[in-house]
Amino acid sequence: MKVTFLGTGTSQGIPVIGSTHPVCLSHDERDKRLRVSVLIQWDDYAYVIDCGPDFRQQMLRAKCSKIDGILFTHEHSDHVAGLDDIRPFYFRQGDVDIYAHQRVIDSLTKRFDYIFEIENKYPGVPTLSVNVIENKPFYLHHLKVIPIEGMHHQLQVFGFRFDNFAYLTDMKSVEDTEIDKIKNIKVLVINALRMEPHVSHFNLEEALEFIEKVNPEVAYITHISHVLGFHEAVEKQLPNGVFLAYDSLQIHI
Repeated sequence: MKVTFLGTGTSQGIPVIGSTHPVCLSHDERDKRLRVSVLIQWDDYAYVIDCGPDFRQQMLRAKCSKIDGILFTHEHSDHVAGLDDIRPFYFRQGDVDIYAHQRVIDSLTKRFDYIFEIENKYPGVPTLSVNVIENKPFYLHHLKVIPIEGMHHQLQVFGFRFDNFAYLTDMKSVEDTEIDKIKNIKVLVINALRMEPHVSHFNLEEALEFIEKVNPEVAYITHISHVLGFHEAVEKQLPNGVFLAYDSLQIHI
């Protein structure tokens, strides 16, 4: 399995528009972060988790010409706003599979009503094959996917486990029963927004505590804001086996 980090930034990305914060002015490419998303590939299959406003740019940068589907963690704009840009995949492949909680599907139906229209659909609009998921395992072809439920302040969100890889973002709290699903995994990806506490995201301290509970072989931090600090400086402070993810990073599991 190959995982490509399409984006590792928070909702505004880095650099933030108009910001003169030192991290936003950094020349280190690892400090330039598009909105958070990953591409997961195995055998001849390719799935994306989340489809934010940078989706087109991410697909071009990754030279991705085929996706078999999109899994959504939740319905916030930085995770769904790029849905219309699946059109090239639809034109080549036909209906695109999406997987999400029913609440997320309802939100997408309102936001992208023209995509979900059945009658008198505008020419060129993509068509989706909708798959509602609950907090129970499902299969993508032969691969078992295990949802991991958490809370993003007061909003339920899903993370996902694919074999020995788990991807969780926008988490603020996760019950022990959910943590048990990913304990001792090989590779964990988890969000850490900044050093200071935040109402709806792990800060770095909370993320490191979560990593210690899960005890993965390797952990990567994502959904990073500019106020966390420079990539190079922050990574030097992390425990062994914990790294900051960065855009276009590829890992093999």
